[in-house]
Amino acid sequence: MTELRSRRVMAVASGGGHWVQLLRLRPAFSHQETTFVTVREQYRSDLDPGDRMIVVRDATRWDKFGVVILSLQIVWALIRVRPHIVISTGAAPGLIALRIGGLFGVRTVWVDSIANCEEVSLSGRRIGRHADLWLTQWAHLASEDGPRYVGSVA
Repeated sequence: MTELRSRRVMAVASGGGHWVQLLRLRPAFSHQETTFVTVREQYRSDLDPGDRMIVVRDATRWDKFGVVILSLQIVWALIRVRPHIVISTGAAPGLIALRIGGLFGVRTVWVDSIANCEEVSLSGRRIGRHADLWLTQWAHLASEDGPRYVGSVA
């Protein structure tokens, strides 16, 4: 039997629903060396003891200084973790992590928010073309030049 090679995964999400959705994806990378990156220290209680977590600043596109700080924190996290894969459910921390990770040659996966059932999220529209794999959890939002649909974790 062939043993699967462990990969370093950096799983990134901002707060609220983005974090909840990322946790729903955990079985997909549960056998990998995963580091969670999020915006609230209290989310550590959602993880198993021993899981690695890095807390970064929460920022929005209207907080230019915050975006600069967040970007530097993401670069530092990428250097520390040296992931093979960056996966995110959004929003700003994930968008930045995928964009910078991609520039470092890291494989990237964007899973668009399940809350966006009528259209692809703004973050998804911005990062989708830069992601190695762009997924939507709504079949009717999949398109040839947009996200793919392969199921949902609702």
